[in-house]
Amino acid sequence: MRKILLLLILLCTHGLAQEWARARLEKSPRHLEWVKVKAGARTVECFVAYPEVKGKAPSIVLIHEIFGLTDWVRLVADELAAHGYVVIAPDLLSEMGPKGGGTAEFGGDDAARKGVGTLQPEQVTADLHAAAGYVKTLPAASSEQSVAGFCWGGAQSFRFATTEPGLQRALVFYGSPPEHPEKAACPIYGFYAENDARINQTLETTKKTMQAAGKTFEPRIYTGAGHGFMRAGAAPDASEANAQACKDGWKRMLDLLKGK
Repeated sequence: MRKILLLLILLCTHGLAQEWARARLEKSPRHLEWVKVKAGARTVECFVAYPEVKGKAPSIVLIHEIFGLTDWVRLVADELAAHGYVVIAPDLLSEMGPKGGGTAEFGGDDAARKGVGTLQPEQVTADLHAAAGYVKTLPAASSEQSVAGFCWGGAQSFRFATTEPGLQRALVFYGSPPEHPEKAACPIYGFYAENDARINQTLETTKKTMQAAGKTFEPRIYTGAGHGFMRAGAAPDASEANAQACKDGWKRMLDLLKGK
């Protein structure tokens, strides 16, 4: 009986985990839509958020966490659109679900994590190039484009910067560097948690490698924060350190996107 009760609690916890993000997203006044983008033989489901601006706006390719394209990631896309950006967030688990669907078909963080773990780098790169190419064709988008990603997506945003020459900047949130970070074609700005030794132990080597190649890599560590502080810090039950790191991370991200 106790096992059954525990299972029910876990299931309910997952269902409510991002309800706050979904509720905020549903109140958005901006135009939000799902589009299908062709990436070779694959069709990638992408969430697109449009800003309410008069002219063309810079675009951002937003890469989700290891948990797939969640409500929180879509909320980040909407919040970036609120600041004047056309944002495309591809579901990199598209066609990978049990019935050929995407993130929603996995039914939970653990299953989605396992699904993301099976993705091949070549497929991820192709999907990201397709998403980036699609948003560039939109009449609402200008030629300026950046990439941002969180956790697993942070690592992918750094790696994407080594394969996509047209990017203005890459915003890497607590993601590990690629094998050859010096191949990055744009400045890399890192956002890291103090309590995240697994990722932080890579920073010094990455910094030296980038400096030797004459490339920009500017990491910043947020005091007291834990891995995933951008999502954890936005939640209603956020710790003080994560909430502050999230606030500071947002400010830095928006400043960098504006070229400050």
